[in-house]
Amino acid sequence: MKILIRNAKVIDNDNGINLELLDIIISDGKIAKIGKNLHDDEAKIINAKKFILTPGLIDMHVHLREPGYEYKETIETGTKAAARGGFTSVAAMANTKPVADSIDVIAFIKKQSEIRGLVNVYPIASITKSMEGKELVDIKALLDMGVVALSEDGKTVKNGEILKRALEICKSKGIPIISHCEDTCKGHQGWVMNQGEISRRLGLKGLPNSAEEVMVKRDIDLARITGSNLHIAHVSTAGSVELIRQAKSQNLNVTAETTPHHFTLTEDAVEDYEANAKMSPPLRSEQDVKAVKAGLVDGTIDVIATDHAPHSKEEKSVGIQDAPCGIVGLETCLPLVITKLVNNGYLTLSQALAKMTVFPAGILNLKKGSLSPGVDADITLIDLESEKTVNTDLFESKSQNTPFAGWKLKGWPVMTIVGGKIVYSEEVIQTK
Repeated sequence: MKILIRNAKVIDNDNGINLELLDIIISDGKIAKIGKNLHDDEAKIINAKKFILTPGLIDMHVHLREPGYEYKETIETGTKAAARGGFTSVAAMANTKPVADSIDVIAFIKKQSEIRGLVNVYPIASITKSMEGKELVDIKALLDMGVVALSEDGKTVKNGEILKRALEICKSKGIPIISHCEDTCKGHQGWVMNQGEISRRLGLKGLPNSAEEVMVKRDIDLARITGSNLHIAHVSTAGSVELIRQAKSQNLNVTAETTPHHFTLTEDAVEDYEANAKMSPPLRSEQDVKAVKAGLVDGTIDVIATDHAPHSKEEKSVGIQDAPCGIVGLETCLPLVITKLVNNGYLTLSQALAKMTVFPAGILNLKKGSLSPGVDADITLIDLESEKTVNTDLFESKSQNTPFAGWKLKGWPVMTIVGGKIVYSEEVIQTK
C-alpha cells in the first residue's frame, strides 16, 4: 500500500530539516519521496496540515517483562503502549525470567515480537549469566542473534574486572554497554527513596546521591581504559551529570540518558504518590532536577528514555516500603517532554526530538531516526495543541503504575506508522 502524507511540518534532525512544510510518499514500507507538492494517484492520502511529522520515536530503555512476568506486561501490550505513545522502536531490557542471557531467550523475544508486536523490538542481553555478575554471557552468539546492547539494568555489575572484559569485547563488536549505576553495598540495601530531609522526616531509608555517582565514576574510568562505548542509564543526580560532562570534554565514548520522571518530579512526590513515586534510581532533590535539565540543554545527556517498568496494581498497593521500583512511561513520555521541556523553553522541539530519534538510533547502531528515501517508513505525527488529562484507564499497557495520572499535558501523538503500516491513529487525522 502507498501512503501520501501531505502538508506536514517536518522535523528530521538526520537530514537537517526543521519545521519545513513537506509531503512524504510511503511505498512498500519505505520512504519513497520527500518534498513539496508530491502526487501519487494510487496512494492513500493523509492530511497532516495541523501536525508535526518526525521519524518514529525510539525508546532505548523499556521493560516488556516477557518472558516470565506476563502479568505485568507482554510484548503485545507493551508494544501497543509504545505505538499509542508515538514510539516505533523500543529496546527491551534483559531482566526477564529467564534472563535474556542466551540465544534461546533472545530467539523467543524476537519471535513473539514478530507475531504479536506492533513496533520494532530490539533485544538487549544481560552482561553476565542469569545477571549474577559472575560469568560473562556468550557475547558473540548473542550479537549474531541481533542483540543491540548489553545491560544488567536493575543491577550493577559489582566486579570491575568482569565489566572491563565485557567493555573490551563490546568495543571489538561495536556495541555499547548500558550501565545501571548503583553502589549496592550493605549500607545501601533496603532503601525506599532519596536520602535527605524528606526521607528522615518520613522515617524511610534513603539512597544517597553518592551511591549513583561512585559507580558512574568507576564505569567512566573503565570506559577510559578500554576506549569502549559506555551508556549511562537513567541519570538522576547533579554529580553524575558533572562526571559525564567531564568525560565528554575528554572525548571519551560516553553517552547518557535520563527519564521524564527524573526531569519532572522531585523527592517531594513521594508524599503525594507514595509507591507510584518509587523508582530506581529514586526521585532526587530540586537541585538534582535542575542539573538534569541543564545536562539535557547543554548536550551532556544525549537521550530521553522512559525506563518503562510496569508492575501490577497488587504489587504497588502493598505500601511504599515493600512495593517494587518503577513506573510505566511509554504513553506519557512525549507530552511530558513537550509540556515540561519544550513549552517551558529548555529545549526546542527539534532538540527534544533528536534525543528521542537520531541520538538513540546512533548509540544503538540502528538504521532508524531518519526520513531519508529508502529507509523504513517509521513515522510519528504529533499535535502540539492537543491537551489531554492522563487517564490510566485508557492505557494500552497492562499496568497503570504512574504518578502522572490526572496531569493535564500538551502535545500528544496522533498517528504512529511502523514500516509503512499505521499501528495507531486518532480520529483527528483526515484520510481519503
